[in-house]
Amino acid sequence: MNLNDVPKLMHTNSDNFFLLAGPCAIEGEDMALRIAEKIISITNNLHIPYVFKGSFKKANRSRIDSFTGIGDEKALKILRKVSETFETPTVTDIHEVSDAKMAAEYVDILQIPAFLVRQTDLVVAAAETGKVVNLKKGQFMSPEAMKHAVQKVKDSGSDKAWITDRGTMFGYQDMIVDFRGIPTMRQYAPTILDVTHSLQQPNQSVGVTGGRPDMIETIARAGVVNNVDGLFIETHFDPANAKSDGANMLHLDNLESLLSNLVAIRKTINSLK
Repeated sequence: MNLNDVPKLMHTNSDNFFLLAGPCAIEGEDMALRIAEKIISITNNLHIPYVFKGSFKKANRSRIDSFTGIGDEKALKILRKVSETFETPTVTDIHEVSDAKMAAEYVDILQIPAFLVRQTDLVVAAAETGKVVNLKKGQFMSPEAMKHAVQKVKDSGSDKAWITDRGTMFGYQDMIVDFRGIPTMRQYAPTILDVTHSLQQPNQSVGVTGGRPDMIETIARAGVVNNVDGLFIETHFDPANAKSDGANMLHLDNLESLLSNLVAIRKTINSLK
């Protein structure tokens, strides 16, 4: 994978995995800058190529009273400020065709949510912006089916597609990661493992998604061993009070030790090649 495809990417150490990390949703400017600054200090030290992640709005909510955002333009301007302040690329997810052009003015990577990855008009609109398109694998899709999503990006005149695995539905209230899918999807595009969303426990009776953050390192280690190109981790300095997906997020204080261990594992794997 050529990491130079992403503008302003600070590192180009192809022997390492790259990282998409940040809060689930942009809750405000101070929190975004605080989280970005901490992550960048860690990734710079560990030579991990880094992209700041934050949703400018949350459209897929279990309940109508769930947090959806602070305002589209306000959140997108915060993402731009993170990029300009720390000279790091940014990624956000889009939900409607009209979001693509709007968000592309502020971020470097447009992410297609897992539930929407089969929506042709949305994928095409993202590809036509010329930005990298990060395609989240549908929880209901096989790894092999993702080649068609990638092909939609290519047929729209772009070769800038990534795939992110975020687990597969296992029953009604759990997710499971099939690591056999990683080498399959890497045949189609650079492949990322979404560690934290893979540990969601959706469809809870209270209408708020649960999670298993205690398993984050287990899933992340398995992904690194199986040669994922990148990792996706949502993190927050106060997950218990995060406005979205707090149940499966990694506490920011635990990120450095996790990434240090993962870098060591990747170095070991590389030494065996």
